[in-house]
Amino acid sequence: MAIPSARQQFLDAFERESAITLKVIDAFPSDQGEFKPHPKSSSARQLAWTFSVEAGAIVAGLKNQFEIKGGFPPAPNTWSEVVEAFKKTREKVIAALSEARDEDLAGTVKFFTGPKTMGDIPKIDMFWFMLSDQIHHRGQLSVYVRLAGGKVPSIYGPSADEPWR
Repeated sequence: MAIPSARQQFLDAFERESAITLKVIDAFPSDQGEFKPHPKSSSARQLAWTFSVEAGAIVAGLKNQFEIKGGFPPAPNTWSEVVEAFKKTREKVIAALSEARDEDLAGTVKFFTGPKTMGDIPKIDMFWFMLSDQIHHRGQLSVYVRLAGGKVPSIYGPSADEPWR
């Protein structure tokens, strides 16, 4: 059995992990978009918006159009707009990676290499960073789900609200 290419491995992981992210987003009470567990925390709407921004960065990197400029783009005004944006951006990533050639993942992008420091890193490393950060923020959002009165779905195994037995 042949080992899948780096492109295919990333595509498979992105499809799997972003589907789980959608489960967590769908579990969040849609009328609680401004929920914050602490004054220093991001709102649920802003946190979920991160998923779209980072997915968009993957597409831009794949097309050699990734550039960090300015601050984080503002989130849409409503929870439903944020959810729709992530669904669309997720599909764009899947389509772009499905249509890409393995060699399209070669090359570098300018990305953070430390505090206030930019450098050239391999595209695939930036893609994995973005997916890992999505997983990290999904974990945050799963805590928000519970605190906002929602039911936490199964992520990598059963949850108190979605037992497997």
